[in-house]
Amino acid sequence: PQDFVEAVAWSRKAAEQGDATAQFNLGVAYRRGKGVPQDAVEAAAWHRQAAEQGHANAQSNLGFMYRTGEGVPQDAVEAVAWYRQAAEQGDALAQVNLGTMYANGRGVPQDDVEAYKWLNLATTYADASQREGLAEQRDTTAERLTPEQRAEDQKRVEEWLAAHPPE
Repeated sequence: PQDFVEAVAWSRKAAEQGDATAQFNLGVAYRRGKGVPQDAVEAAAWHRQAAEQGHANAQSNLGFMYRTGEGVPQDAVEAVAWYRQAAEQGDALAQVNLGTMYANGRGVPQDDVEAYKWLNLATTYADASQREGLAEQRDTTAERLTPEQRAEDQKRVEEWLAAHPPE
């Protein structure tokens, strides 16, 4: 039977031994209040441990937490740093969020070319159910680019994809 308290107990054992996935799962449990009292500060601490080990989902979640100030001081620059680490690993959600940060100039200088790149990559990496919505967001950003900028950006995306092929 489903037992969140038991799941947290086993996750904690593995997390305390340094398992990044268990640390991430424990962070999720604290964010959602599943098996433990909801605690955003504790969630951020566990996500940070996993993120520092390169866990892309934890990096993306930590980026979100910094963007919104959930459990940590709100800090757009720090959010971008965590989103970028996850985005570089092909995490589509982080790529969307990083692209949005560039589009809005939050934590980075506003840059439609860089926004388009990350939104274009997210469209490639996202699962099929998300691609249509992401393509619309990407195309809206593309409308603000000159044809030369779009061509240059497409070249950058192709180079990035060649170095980071989708699985």
